[in-house]
Amino acid sequence: MNVGIDKMNFFVPPYYVDMTDLAIARDVDPNKFLIGIGQEQMAVSPKSQDIVTFAANAAKQLLTPEDLAAIDMVIVGTETSIDESKASAVVLHRLLGVQPFARSFEIKEACYGATAGVQLAKSHVRANPDSKVLVIASDIARYGLNSGGEPTQGAGAVAMLISRDPRILVLEEQNAMLTQDIYDFWRPVGHQYPLVDGPLSNATYIDSFQKVWKHYQAKYQRSLADFDALAFHIPYTKMGKKALLSILETESESEQARMLASYEESIVYSRKVGNLYTGSLYLGLISLLENASNLSAGNRIGLFSYGSGAVSELFSGILVEGYEAFLNKEAHQELLNNRQKLSIAEYEAMFEDRFDIDQPHTFEDDLPFSITTIEGTIRTYRQ
Repeated sequence: MNVGIDKMNFFVPPYYVDMTDLAIARDVDPNKFLIGIGQEQMAVSPKSQDIVTFAANAAKQLLTPEDLAAIDMVIVGTETSIDESKASAVVLHRLLGVQPFARSFEIKEACYGATAGVQLAKSHVRANPDSKVLVIASDIARYGLNSGGEPTQGAGAVAMLISRDPRILVLEEQNAMLTQDIYDFWRPVGHQYPLVDGPLSNATYIDSFQKVWKHYQAKYQRSLADFDALAFHIPYTKMGKKALLSILETESESEQARMLASYEESIVYSRKVGNLYTGSLYLGLISLLENASNLSAGNRIGLFSYGSGAVSELFSGILVEGYEAFLNKEAHQELLNNRQKLSIAEYEAMFEDRFDIDQPHTFEDDLPFSITTIEGTIRTYRQ
């Protein structure tokens, strides 16, 4: 039985900052952001939106009444949860109208959480062929104004429906996983922003990819020639490229050119959005599928997932005949093109416009899903 991704969609907030503007404001050469880390724009979230509203907006466009009746599991991968106990998936279950007899929960392991959800969903559908699982990666990457991590911020969500006989990507059974206890990026309880050892995080990412790649090759006797493209976790677009380059040194020039061309297609959207944490790999996958020039049904795509701390996984999928009809390229381009550009002053004001969760608040936002009030720490959402 084939199991995999039947539908995919992403959502980002309707505001962004131009990275040239940010560089000038921070007295940095713009090429450090545009070329050095490979970012052109950065999504910015207002306080009337959170991981629940992102997730709901990403998922709502996917789901038919038949889907809502068949879904028996809702999984949210996130590292920016809004509650230490209650899962955002429980709120989403209600907002989206999923049938009541379902499991709903969150998974946390830095940026790897959504991949854990996808793998669990795949196993669940194999055991329950008539079920469907909604997996959503939703996050807000924030490091603080004038911080070293500021240009690698971002916000948004990616929603995926996992089912049998998928219409986009069949997930294969070949997986290579790696766990290492490393403090490269972490956010202790009570800390507003993450703590990051940048050089260690970059080195651990590349080292993790090399290790799972070698383990995968030895385990399944596959080489780079067996893949038509590789998609990576993208905290910033140059990070995945560095990892890819680390295994291309022994390949022919034509093979290097082939893989690098597909990598550029996978980062089109991330260059305009920034870091989605758990959603970054899957935003890259959507970008690859919607911007590829040489992909077709039957092609194998490798996916590298990485979560600091550190857990990583390399897995793969096969494109399904007619997958193009189930993508949303025009809607995604419209979403990105219709965002409002913020001045640096507007961005900084929005960034610092936070609320005390212990105080009542009322918000005005015309998005289909947004926070309307907070009373007694309970959030009410517009549907």
